[in-house]
Amino acid sequence: MYRRSILIITCVLMSLTAAAQQKEVWKRLFNGKDLSGFKQLNGKAKYEVKNKEIVGTTVANEPNSFLATEKEYGDFIMELELFVHPAMNSGIQIRSLSKPEYQNGRVHGYQIEVDPSTREWSGGVYDEARRGWIYPMELNPAGKKAFKNNEWNKYRIECIGNTIRTWVNGIPTAHVIDAETAKGFIALQVHSISKSEEAGRQIRWRNIRIQTSNLKLSPPDMIYVVNTVPNDLSLQEKNQGYTLLWDGKTTNGWRGAGKSKFPETGWLINNGELSVKKSGGGESVNGGDIVSEKQFSAFELKFDFKLTEGANSGLKYFVTEKENNTGSAIGLEYQILDDVKHPDAKLGISGNRTLSGLYDLIKPQQLPGSLVRKIGVWNQGIVRVYPNNKIEHWLNGFKVVEYTRGSPEYVKLVEGSKYKIWKGFGMVAMGRILLQDHGDEVSFRSIKVKEM
Repeated sequence: MYRRSILIITCVLMSLTAAAQQKEVWKRLFNGKDLSGFKQLNGKAKYEVKNKEIVGTTVANEPNSFLATEKEYGDFIMELELFVHPAMNSGIQIRSLSKPEYQNGRVHGYQIEVDPSTREWSGGVYDEARRGWIYPMELNPAGKKAFKNNEWNKYRIECIGNTIRTWVNGIPTAHVIDAETAKGFIALQVHSISKSEEAGRQIRWRNIRIQTSNLKLSPPDMIYVVNTVPNDLSLQEKNQGYTLLWDGKTTNGWRGAGKSKFPETGWLINNGELSVKKSGGGESVNGGDIVSEKQFSAFELKFDFKLTEGANSGLKYFVTEKENNTGSAIGLEYQILDDVKHPDAKLGISGNRTLSGLYDLIKPQQLPGSLVRKIGVWNQGIVRVYPNNKIEHWLNGFKVVEYTRGSPEYVKLVEGSKYKIWKGFGMVAMGRILLQDHGDEVSFRSIKVKEM
């Protein structure tokens, strides 16, 4: 009996020990006394320790400054608190690098934004000195309100595998799936300033802690996911109801517009990309447009597209193929165009044939410079069609068009456009998604749809 009791107690203790080992183990990234374990890179902003806080101070005529960890981190969960001057910009670098061969050692990599301005993009994800904005906070309006000026703000960053998630004051702000960099240092940024009177502004950091073992992502939530991994559906996207409209490998689910099968020429599937081959002709004179076999009414469509120089294409929705039109099939069109080098950008009325606009009907809002992509770089588009017929176009995380089908404003626009010859243009209850063959090389990938 005695031996049995000892055995039971031993087993219980072992179980408790194992459970304790599985608990979150936090380590201090900053010891509260000095800057041991850190090194300063690029600019010469002032970093010092006061009252168990790291204090960063702006200095005139200096580039962005970074207080970087000497150690590199791959997968981790980090929490910290910060208090920033309300007229100052900053950020937290993660998985970042500084190499002599890259812009003479310029720090580059993921940055979690600290933005006390009226733009309210705190918690968004920026790719410093590389690709620019990955997750602008226009994608998550509720998250824009998480940051509080003139207060301590608590950040949480989960960086596990290809997933980067952020919270500000407990509110989810960004969710990114990206495979660009797997490991790098963590750094605290003091942004460069443009005016000498901005010198002396401060940001303070405290309670900086990190986990690197027994990591587990927080449960899925409902905020928008930016996924740059080609033709990939993340767990959160699946939970939100997205499916792949194109599988990234075959022609399944698609056929030629007005045809029974996929075109034998004019389109190429290679390396996870669906591309229109350059033919030098006009609309649909080579392979022709392709349409989804499935039809949609209220939906959200996410898609990546890449232009070549001078190219023209489009993504159309509410396509029925009933108009017997010569050339491209008829439907509401998200314009895909090289605005600089294709002449169509200068036609139409007041720019209503430019990139991301509602073709020949509505000019898109001007995209902030930080969201503009060069020709040959992937863009991310969104078309949202709500059950009440409100429709939005988005480009690289920024809403550029908003309108309502059937409204007096919409009817007036149609009457003044090339579409006036088609009665009830764009007003069908359900239609197909179309990718246009305009004779120019344009590529698509990561075409995902969620029915509302």
